[in-house]
Amino acid sequence: MFALLCEELARGSMSLAASVSMQCLMGTHFIYRFGTEEQKQRLLVPAIRGEKLGVIAMTEPDAGSDLGAIKTTARREGDDYILNGRKIWVTNAALANFFTVAAKTDPEAGFKGIDMFMVERETPGLTVGRDITKMALLGQGAGELILEECRVPASHLLGQEGTGSANLQAILAEIRIMMGSLNLGLGRAALDAAVKYSQERIQFGRPIAKFQAISHKLVDMATQLEAAQLMVYRAASLLDDGVRDMKLASMAKLFASEAANQVADGASRVFASYELATEYPAQRYFWDARFLLLGGGTSEVLRGIIARQMDL
Repeated sequence: MFALLCEELARGSMSLAASVSMQCLMGTHFIYRFGTEEQKQRLLVPAIRGEKLGVIAMTEPDAGSDLGAIKTTARREGDDYILNGRKIWVTNAALANFFTVAAKTDPEAGFKGIDMFMVERETPGLTVGRDITKMALLGQGAGELILEECRVPASHLLGQEGTGSANLQAILAEIRIMMGSLNLGLGRAALDAAVKYSQERIQFGRPIAKFQAISHKLVDMATQLEAAQLMVYRAASLLDDGVRDMKLASMAKLFASEAANQVADGASRVFASYELATEYPAQRYFWDARFLLLGGGTSEVLRGIIARQMDL
């Protein structure tokens, strides 16, 4: 049901879909799993009602795909942790009420040294930095987060110290299935728009959909989406049955994101000059699709993950 929700929201607006999916999974998951009852009542319940916004802060200027390279640290001082570091590409940072922050409790342990902390917006030492001007997802903000001697209670450590990396790994299948679903929604919207336009646009005395060059392009786009949908739905169905198939989830996200980008590109070619006009949606689909190549793992990183799953 969550996959279908993400797909349908993305069919209408990728900015809204990305914000909702972040709130539903990555922004609130760790409080749901590891937060105290008091934290759940104060933050999670209002988040479910839509009254508070939670986001996750992992990426740093020098650490994206390589999360083990993050430099944000969390050192223990009595009953508190002191966080220092800088996060970038934080979804809706300017609006968020609380942040799930990835920080290293063991700076020498690489990825295994990461733990997750709940940091509320009003916490002294936390500063929301600049908003990033983007060419895509114009309805969704992205900014930076600066932590300078940011003191949080030890109870804000989400999970046991030393388990953060494993806890993050545990939801990667869900994240990739979610991203696959967003791709399906955008791809469907781009295909629908291209089909409609091709049936209305008259050239050489007939709709351009009647020309083989256009109709075959639309057929290929539809076929790619059909295949992507089967992969994403199968991965989601297995997850419903308690099976976290990381290889399939990674394959589904990889295939769906490449398919969505090819479909968005194909749609822009059908629109021809009007792909550049903001009065038509083709340009929005084209640019928003670029985001989908990044979230949940780039195609290059996913291919490496799949290769390891295949013992290559």
